[in-house]
Amino acid sequence: MSGSLSDALTETRTAEQCRAARAILRRPLLRADGRDAEVFTAVRRHASALREWFQTNTGWALIVNSELARLVKSVEANDAVPGEHTHPAVDTPSKQPFSRRRYVLTCLSLAALSRSDAQVTLGRLAEQVVLAAADPDLVDAGIVFTLEHRDERSDLVAVVRLLIDYGVLTRVAGDEDSFLNDTGDVLYDVQRRVLSALLATARGPSTVDADGFDERLTRLTEELPATTDDLQNRQIRHRITRRLLDEPVLYYDELTEAELAYLAGQRTSITGKIAVFTGLVAEVRAEGIAMVDPHDDLTDLRMPEVGTDGHAALLVADYLVAAGRTAVPVAELHEWIRKQSSIFVAQRVWRRSAGEPGAETRIVDTALGKLEALRLIRRISDAVHLRPAIARYSLGEPTVTGIPEPAGSTLA
Repeated sequence: MSGSLSDALTETRTAEQCRAARAILRRPLLRADGRDAEVFTAVRRHASALREWFQTNTGWALIVNSELARLVKSVEANDAVPGEHTHPAVDTPSKQPFSRRRYVLTCLSLAALSRSDAQVTLGRLAEQVVLAAADPDLVDAGIVFTLEHRDERSDLVAVVRLLIDYGVLTRVAGDEDSFLNDTGDVLYDVQRRVLSALLATARGPSTVDADGFDERLTRLTEELPATTDDLQNRQIRHRITRRLLDEPVLYYDELTEAELAYLAGQRTSITGKIAVFTGLVAEVRAEGIAMVDPHDDLTDLRMPEVGTDGHAALLVADYLVAAGRTAVPVAELHEWIRKQSSIFVAQRVWRRSAGEPGAETRIVDTALGKLEALRLIRRISDAVHLRPAIARYSLGEPTVTGIPEPAGSTLA
């Protein structure tokens, strides 16, 4: 085999492995059939290399079998930073984030499905969830679910559609709207392998012996303490790499002294490995590091984005930067967006409903939610506090090039 052909094959294999890595990062649970079939095949083909990279650099486990591929991720929580991990599950039709009750219903539904037959109806699942929701601890926590009201049915339908998207349920007959309107039922196949792969914990729940909820949760997710310098450095490398892969920006002032010291000597190595593996490009600033995606598809939030809400988020970011203050009152943003709405609705740039009374509150809230999820701001009380990375979204004056001189003009 000639050198050029060998190099071409190596380049092709590396590119496909990169696409597979991006696919499993973007969607950590892939099924062998349906919409995931093509990328699943690539992940399975490169499973050995992907598994080794994730284990070495992040500590995440990659499970691949004939039915699914599952990247078992753990999130680097930073409870001291307000607004962290603001990436909720979203109801597809309404685009509204899941409420507290919907998250509870998701857990109760999964628990019920783990004990169900191979097929289940939505009505039967609803009965099991209603029984589980009557638990005194849930009632004391303010969770009410009786299926007596349409909004309760709507919550359960949103949960079921999320589980369909995850691949836990496969619709066999009927549709959720008939259940929502109390005119029919839906039959599903329960995908046991997918269901069993959903839980991402450091250890199995049955191995944890603890009384209170907080202690059980800690035991489920905690890392074993490092007993040597090498193990400590490995854990630091895992934490930093996880955050660079998972978070839009890694700020230096959020790292411990040990993490800062390690990153100072290993920054080029860590970001270089991520770049080769995923195609992300490191943007290093005085305040931190962002791994930027040139293809703009390895994310669940895009900015800029088309549409009223996307345009408003970009304008709000520019307004915050231009204000030249470390904090801006939310009420000030409401007033400013109200004025912008009247202009853009009249120009038919924004949707008509953006000009309705009170619409500015929802538009601002949506914009701030996106900016906070992108780690560009913090919302504290009734004020918006700017974070350094928001400066990259300030709008500059346009530069016009390539305009020919008018006929007959002369240079002075």
